[in-house]
Amino acid sequence: MSDMALLRIGILVAGVILLATIIIFGRPKKSPQGKRIERAEPGEGETSRVEPSLGAGEEGDYSGETVSQPALDLPGGVAADNDLGKRPSQDFDKIVSLYVAARAGHTLRGEDIVVAAEKTGLVFGHMNVFHRLVENHPERGPIFSMANIMQPGSFDMSRIRELETPAIAFFLTLPAPISALEAWEKLLPNVERMAELLDGVVLDDSRNALGRQRVQHIREELRAYDRQHEAPPLTKPPRW
Repeated sequence: MSDMALLRIGILVAGVILLATIIIFGRPKKSPQGKRIERAEPGEGETSRVEPSLGAGEEGDYSGETVSQPALDLPGGVAADNDLGKRPSQDFDKIVSLYVAARAGHTLRGEDIVVAAEKTGLVFGHMNVFHRLVENHPERGPIFSMANIMQPGSFDMSRIRELETPAIAFFLTLPAPISALEAWEKLLPNVERMAELLDGVVLDDSRNALGRQRVQHIREELRAYDRQHEAPPLTKPPRW
């Protein structure tokens, strides 16, 4: 069996862990009708791009312990805020997920993941995972989040230099603090940039390489989602 096939199997199994993490974030609900989603101003959250170094290592066992939250002695001094990135509402009705996977024969190193996350504007917070927030409005909750596919899904900053993982998962839970399509347009470039910084590959929710056709299909789905959740137009009173 090829390395890529083994990777896909591993990510498939890890999807169960990711789903459990998402369930902790909230509970799915039925799609509300006539609900308008508050939109953020365009162009927010831009960050400078600097390449971190990446090294490969041996695979290990990263399951297990309760995550602690000390400051990390890396550029930026990452420390967790338990409420940073917490969803104001615990309900959601749609999930969009992408993965950044290591290339065959390699792993993603924890230290490099943290540096790349900082470079792409992600912050460490609620659930001990990374989040993309609305600039100047963190109280609105995450636009999307990034977790480790290895059990338990969070990042233990006290052992981050020991961490090696085959992939990281990005998930967008809707409704988001901005429109679904706007959230996707922030998610996709962030995932692609993380893959570039980590020398990884972007996979879709079926664990296949993300292609243009799939990207277009997701955009159409999210346009439809936004239309469904827009407030209906006021109807004119009937003429007698």
